Amino acid sequence: MRHRLRASAVAVVLAAGLPARAGGPPAIESGFQLLYETRFEEARSRFLNWEKENPRDPLVHAWEAASYLFEEFYQQGVLSSQFFLDDARLVGGVGDKSNGASRAAFLTACEAAERLAKEHLATNPKDADALLALTVTAGMRADYASLIDKRPFESLKRIRESEGYARSLLAVKPDAADAYLALGAGNYIIGSLPAHKRFFLQLGGIQGDREVGMKQLEIAATQGDYLRPFAKILLALAALRARQLGLARVQLEELAAEFPQNPLFARELAMQRNSTLREAAR
Repeated sequence: MRHRLRASAVAVVLAAGLPARAGGPPAIESGFQLLYETRFEEARSRFLNWEKENPRDPLVHAWEAASYLFEEFYQQGVLSSQFFLDDARLVGGVGDKSNGASRAAFLTACEAAERLAKEHLATNPKDADALLALTVTAGMRADYASLIDKRPFESLKRIRESEGYARSLLAVKPDAADAYLALGAGNYIIGSLPAHKRFFLQLGGIQGDREVGMKQLEIAATQGDYLRPFAKILLALAALRARQLGLARVQLEELAAEFPQNPLFARELAMQRNSTLREAAR
């Protein structure tokens, strides 16, 4: 049981990463900055304003959906090492029920992003933004299935779907480093499952490698665009699980420096520093 939903902790990161895109629309960039400062309503207003002006942009609908999910996870403490490193909490998922209105808005935004992205791909199969929107949306649905609805098999299905879109994105845009977040998370999740579960997944053509996943996450954490900060979060959490405390500390230091108004990053960094001091004192 411990290993079965260890994947859930990693899956959540696909939805929570909301970094600014270099050279993107100012409204979107400022929305991401506000979101990472946990100013959720202000961030969402930026996305919604851009959405009104660009209603057929699938990515902005995906970012709107992510803002609801990120807010709920933040409020329930999901985006913290205390949650991710506690197998009992991972197995049980979040304790409180999701906000009904927020859930409905999240699902509506996901559906809009998916519909528009598929319409774009029907006319241009190499539309990188549409492929990214599908990659992110599938990841968010995986998070919801595992941690809110407590449906691990549905979550795994969505993770693999996200990986498929990520590979398609890399095929048309090889420098789209954000795609490595989905690939890295998938490899890490499957590679973290117990041997007998990996065996049955391999029979279905699904394979994973935890070490490869870590390397792919590092690519997204250093070269990514939209998802770079989120890749840093996932990499830090994976490093903590592997007791690679130096790597985890570097990621947290960079996040805290980039988003000083986010209390979560500051708190996680302080906890990591205190843990390092305690171990050094032994």
